[in-house]
Amino acid sequence: MKRPTIADVARRAGVSKGAVSYALNGQPGVSEATRQRILAIAAEIGFSPSSAARALSGATADAVGLALCRPARILGIEPFFMELISGVEAELSARSYALTLQVVADQEAEIAVYRRWWAERRVDGVLVCDLRTNDIRVPALEELQLPAVVIGGPGHTGTLAHVWADDAAALAEAVEYLVALGHRRIARVGGLPSLLHTEIRTDAFAEVCGRLGLTDAATVWSDYTGEEGARATRRLLSSARRPTAVIYDNDVMAIAGLSVAQEMGLGVPADLSIVAWDDSPLCQLVHPPLTALGRDIPAYGAHAARQLLAVIAGESVGGLQDETAHLTPRGSTAPPRVR
Repeated sequence: MKRPTIADVARRAGVSKGAVSYALNGQPGVSEATRQRILAIAAEIGFSPSSAARALSGATADAVGLALCRPARILGIEPFFMELISGVEAELSARSYALTLQVVADQEAEIAVYRRWWAERRVDGVLVCDLRTNDIRVPALEELQLPAVVIGGPGHTGTLAHVWADDAAALAEAVEYLVALGHRRIARVGGLPSLLHTEIRTDAFAEVCGRLGLTDAATVWSDYTGEEGARATRRLLSSARRPTAVIYDNDVMAIAGLSVAQEMGLGVPADLSIVAWDDSPLCQLVHPPLTALGRDIPAYGAHAARQLLAVIAGESVGGLQDETAHLTPRGSTAPPRVR
C-alpha cells in the first residue's frame, strides 16, 4: 500500500500543504477547527512524516539554515561568502550541527523558505545576510519566533541578535591613507546600493571626503561582479577629471579595475592607486598585489554561528561588534604622479 503523504492530507482537508505543516507542527497560521480537522485526517490515513514527528516530539533538527539572495554564479567567485561559510561550518561541525544552504531569488522567496523550514522543523535557527534598511525579513522572523542572527548592522535588526563590523571606520582609514599619499581625486566603486552595509560605506565615504576637503570624490554603484566592476572603472577613467585612486567594495571588482587600468594604458600605481575591500588570496596573486582592507572573515562567520547556537539554547543574546577591517598597503598604492 502506498505510504500517505502530506499532499494526501492536504487534498482530503481541502487546504494547502503549508497549512498541513502548520497544523501538524503546532504553529500559528490555521484556525483551531482546521487544525483539529487536519490532525484527524492525518491520524485516519496514518500520515506521520519524520519532520512532523520530530516537531511534535520536541526534538531538534541539529541544523542551521542560510538562505542567500545572490545569483549562484556570483557566489561561486565571491571569496567573502566562501570564507564566511567556512567559518560557520567550522563552528557548527564542532557542535555536531549541519548547515542547510539555499539560494533564493528574492526576499519574499527567502521568507517562504524560512516559513517552510520552521514549519517542518528542518532547522533550529537561521543566519541572515545582506541586511537592508527596513528589511522585511526582520519582522517576518520575529513573527515566526524562529531563532535568528543577522550578519550585519548596526541598526535595522529589530529584536534579532546580530554580529557586525564598523565599516565606516575602515573606509575612513582607507581614504585617510590615500590622502596622506597625496591623492585628492578619489572615487569608490560600491556594491549593491540597496544593502545596508553599502549605504553605511557610502555615507562614511561622503563624510570623510567632506571632512578632508575632497571636492572631486565620487561613488558609482555596481553589483560585485567583475563585469560590472570593469564597466564602472571604464566610466571613471574616461571622465575629464579621472580619479587618481579608486576604492572597490570587493576584491573581484578591484581586480577587474586593475585589468581595465592596464587595458587603458594606465600604470598601477603610477597613474592609478587601487584599494580592495575584504583582502583575499586573489589580492596577493595579481601584479601588482592589491592594497586591501582585511579582517578574519572565517572568524566572523564562526562568531555569528556561535551567537546563533546561543540563541537556540535560549540564552539572551544581543549585538556583537566584531573586528574592524584594517588596511594592508601593498604595491597597488603610491603617491599620485605629478602632472
